[in-house]
Amino acid sequence: MLVVIFVRMGYSSMEQCVNDLEKHGNLVRIKEEVDPNLEMAAIHLRVYENNGPALLFENVKGSNYRAVSNLFGTVERSRFIFRDSLERVKRLVQLKGDPSLLAKNPSWAFSALRGGFNALPLKQKSQFEEISISDLPQVKCWPDDGGPFVTLPQVYSEDLDKPGIQNSNLGMYRVQLGGNDYVQDKEIGLHYQLHRGIGVHQTKSNQAGQPLKVAVFVGGPPSHSFAAVMPLPEGLPEVAFAGALGGRNFRHFKQDGFTVSSDADFVILGEVHPMENKPEGPFGDHLGYYSLKHDFPLMRVKKVLAKKNGIWAFTVVGRPPQEDTSFGALIHEITGSIIPQTIPGLYEVNAVDAAGVHPLLLAVGSERYTPYLEVQRPQELLTTANAILGFNQMSLAKFLFIIAKQDSTTPKAKDEEAFFKHLLERIDPTRDLHFQTKTTIDTLDYSGTDINSGSKLIVAAVGEKKRALSTEIPELTLPDGFSIPKVVFAGVLAIQASKYVDGQDIQKLTSVLESQQEKLKGFPLISVVDDSEFTARNLNNFLWVTFTRSNPSHDVHGVAEFIENKHWGCTGSVIFDARVKPHHAPPLIKDSIVEKCVDKLGEKGASLHGII
Repeated sequence: MLVVIFVRMGYSSMEQCVNDLEKHGNLVRIKEEVDPNLEMAAIHLRVYENNGPALLFENVKGSNYRAVSNLFGTVERSRFIFRDSLERVKRLVQLKGDPSLLAKNPSWAFSALRGGFNALPLKQKSQFEEISISDLPQVKCWPDDGGPFVTLPQVYSEDLDKPGIQNSNLGMYRVQLGGNDYVQDKEIGLHYQLHRGIGVHQTKSNQAGQPLKVAVFVGGPPSHSFAAVMPLPEGLPEVAFAGALGGRNFRHFKQDGFTVSSDADFVILGEVHPMENKPEGPFGDHLGYYSLKHDFPLMRVKKVLAKKNGIWAFTVVGRPPQEDTSFGALIHEITGSIIPQTIPGLYEVNAVDAAGVHPLLLAVGSERYTPYLEVQRPQELLTTANAILGFNQMSLAKFLFIIAKQDSTTPKAKDEEAFFKHLLERIDPTRDLHFQTKTTIDTLDYSGTDINSGSKLIVAAVGEKKRALSTEIPELTLPDGFSIPKVVFAGVLAIQASKYVDGQDIQKLTSVLESQQEKLKGFPLISVVDDSEFTARNLNNFLWVTFTRSNPSHDVHGVAEFIENKHWGCTGSVIFDARVKPHHAPPLIKDSIVEKCVDKLGEKGASLHGII
């Protein structure tokens, strides 16, 4: 008897992925006409908040093309999309980080390497039609956005010194399609942050006095989008990873000197000339605020290509959790094992999603420097902390909290509340806070002193418990302007304060609390906020408010604080001034009129009835 076994090898197109998701009940079609100006984003957000399916918009106002969003809206759906290759890719990344695994477990390693052959680029032409930027779905997500943006782009560039796809960079850098001072259909904005591969390419092109050729791909197999956000080891191009994850070679061809993805649904080709910038933004971003208008590279559009039945892929960026949260979870699954191999003494690290990812890192490390001493203090932890802040995009973090792995009861970095409790039981505030000032932070973080500029704070804890944490609100005498203390969780207190003016009122608070240190001994951390009830309502609110609205050097204070030989410390509680400051970017607020339009899609007979 002849048995035929069919092995699925990933998707060859976005259309194939959409059909597969629909077949398995993971996608819903929206047949009503929807407006790409705010309405499509609002629909996406509502469905995401309800843990809903992927969405295919079949009737986009002003465009002949369909659009898809929420593809990666849950970790489970993301795993489903990559179900045939995810485990193999994890092995490939592990092998890249530790080649000795090849000798230790040859059969396991060989099964991973077999999948790696899909990473070899394959030249293949494909059929596109030429269109204009205006023909694309002009998706605008938030009311004060500067214009429509590409929110799931794959931005491709090559190294001037080492041209070719094997030394290319494929990154997810936002692209503004119109608005501001851009000449419609001829100019678009390209925004990328610090530590991005395209920055190296543009620097070389600038030095040579040549324009950088850039191709923006949208759609295609979902592995291409995921590869664009993947922080890969040096020497492994994103196109290779896309091939391995998708189980299909990254197909491409050359046109007018540009590299074009054959499988993309849409392609924008253009050039970035040396030092040619225009204002880009504002844009609702992943910290939950707008990133404001700044000068960023201008891309002169040469050609726009589209598949006849192309599907425009987009997402909405906003206060976490959002769709990109699934990206982060999957990235951690794939790369988590190689970080300890890269940084000696590090067990794990968590870029806290609820705090906007880059503002806050939690880490678990080793403390082995002086095991012969009875009294322990952070030593190896500080070496590890400095290595973390020098590693890839983790160098953009503002706050790094690190604890020592002592035994099996040490909490995981992902267990955020347990982690904080463990650390707060052990920190010595006279010794364990270490500041770096006038340094770089995330481009999108406006808590600092200027764009890309701010400070960092390492908090390290080791040893036995030094205090018991409290959950009872103490009877405190507070100065005018401070009120409504609320317990966030054991050891953390939120105190409401009047609107921030110049920060001088914090000195009154620390002075008044100095005589009440005994009452506060169970609360080593106090967050001063605009709304204590909101902050204490849940862990995510506390993490978001405290770490997105504070700059360590300016906003961390202490009860009975002192400076000794340039080291800052305090004998009482550490206080974060997490109020909104005049220089902060405004938070993202939904449009109430658009929200009512979304409500109608949930009515009986409408496309989203029973989903929203």
